Order: sequence, then structure tokens, then C-alpha cells
Amino acid sequence: MPDRVIVTREIPESGLRVLEPFDVTVLHERPPERDELLEAVRGASGILSTATEKVDGEVMDAAGEGLKIVANMAVGYDNIDVAAARERSVAVPNTPGVLDETTADVAFMLLLAAARRLGEGERLLRAGRWEWWGPKQLLGQDAWGKKLGIIGFGRIGQSVARRAKGFGMEIVYHSRSRKPEAEGELDARYLDLDDLLETADFVSVHTPLADETRHLIGAPELEKMKPEAVLVNTSRGPVVDEEALADALAERRIFAAGLDVYEDEPEAHPKLLDLENVVLAPHIGSASVETRDRMAVLAAENLAAVLRDQEPKTPVDT
Repeated sequence: MPDRVIVTREIPESGLRVLEPFDVTVLHERPPERDELLEAVRGASGILSTATEKVDGEVMDAAGEGLKIVANMAVGYDNIDVAAARERSVAVPNTPGVLDETTADVAFMLLLAAARRLGEGERLLRAGRWEWWGPKQLLGQDAWGKKLGIIGFGRIGQSVARRAKGFGMEIVYHSRSRKPEAEGELDARYLDLDDLLETADFVSVHTPLADETRHLIGAPELEKMKPEAVLVNTSRGPVVDEEALADALAERRIFAAGLDVYEDEPEAHPKLLDLENVVLAPHIGSASVETRDRMAVLAAENLAAVLRDQEPKTPVDT
């Protein structure tokens, strides 16, 4: 009999075609409830998960000893208990490299939209409250020629930097390690985090979520930023303390923010919803037709490889 595979959400058909040799059950579009997930995975050899499902030891044990792989259709894998998987000899691959440019597009979209007050202007127009053009109306911040601070200078952070070069921006970055090759290519300078926050006009966050990066940007860090600065987060929601950010925005201690991720998705902090100077997107960083196809295919290829006793293409660093 073919191996049993559970796909926790509906994914593009391109990914499902890769899994045709297996006995595949696809749950549905919405995230599964916990009890539903625990029941669905019973007897599965492989699980293809997305960022919305918590796959921990309990889920792995529910699947049983035949579970060989949890293939995550995302770059981040903070939703998977990698230590529990290692203890059970379960492979955990992710989907890096296929969504870098698309996510960088969204980061730069949010940067410009927040800086130029696009959301506020659109709401004004749609509500029928735009009465005239005025010399002082909806004044924002220029991006051209400004200093962009990038926190997390991996593939996505560097892709954002390439876009910024087209706007004549000065690039500074903070990362766990120096990136000499990228520094040369992008004319980027390394700064410690405090110096970056104090001097950057725009701060874009691209660090993975880990214990040491949870609330990496909190009240003390926001206090260091310029009053005209714009913060963008397309990494993981808990990297930024949402309540502290909402307070900083409400008190105009920073100019604006653009967010694609949240601490408690799909909820955003209620204070943020009442603010005009924040652009809110519903986690669409990788949401293009082409990129989601590539993510689905890579996740499915990783899963199929392990079930055929081969190595996955993109295992996480365990």
C-alpha cells in the first residue's frame, strides 16, 4: 500500500501532483482545529504542514511510529518542535529560496505605503471624505536617498536591500554574523542594533523567530528610533512587541509602520486597528501565484523524497 500523507491545508495543485503516488488526504482551506489535526494524522507516514499548524510531539505521537517527515510549506519553522522531531527521527524540511523575492516585494510595498500614507489616503477617498487637494494634505516621508536599516541580512533581507539600491538608499544592517560578500555587492555597512535603530530612517525586520528574537523590537528599541522613522515587519509577528509598537505609533514616537505578520494571527492587536499610521496586511508576503506554486512543489518534493528513503532537498538546521 502507498504511504499515507496528510496535507493540513488546501495547497496549489502543482504540489498535489507531486504527491499522486501516495495515499493523500487534504484537510481544507481553513486551519484545522487541534483535535481535528490529532485525529487526521493517525497512521500518517508524512505530514505536509503550513505555518498555521503547531506540529509538536503530541501530533507526532498521534501519527505513530511510522511518521517519517513533517514537510513545512514555509521558510520559518517555529510552528514545528524540531527537537521533538529529532527525538523521533522525523525529518523536518522547509521551503527556503523560493519566496525571497516575493516577500521582499511585500516588504518594500509596506515601506512605501506606510511612508506615503497610502492606506490613510485610500480610506479617505473610499469614505467620500476627500474634499480637495491641499499643499499640506497627507504629507509623508520620502524613501528616496534615505537610510534603510535591515535587521536580519539573509536572503530576504538582501533582496530588500537590492530594491532599496534602486531608490538610492543607504543600506545598513544588523545580523547574527557579518556578511562580507553582501556588504561588497550592496555597499552595506554592519551596525550593532542600537546604532541601527538610532540612525535609520526605515527599519525592516527579516529575522527568524527564536527565543532570542522574541520581542527583539520592544519598547526600549522603539524609543531609540527617530520620530520620522518607519518600521516594517514581514518576518514573524512575535519578533515585534505589538502593544509597545501600538503605543509608539499612537504617541507619534515613530512616524508609521507596515506589518504583514502578527503576534497572535489571525488577530492583530486591537490598538493597531484604530490607528491611521500603520499599514496592515494579512500575511501575504509569499502570496503570489508563482511563489505559492514553487513552495507547494518544494514541500511536496521534500516529503516524497523522504518517503522514498532519500534525503530532502532543504532540511532545516537541526
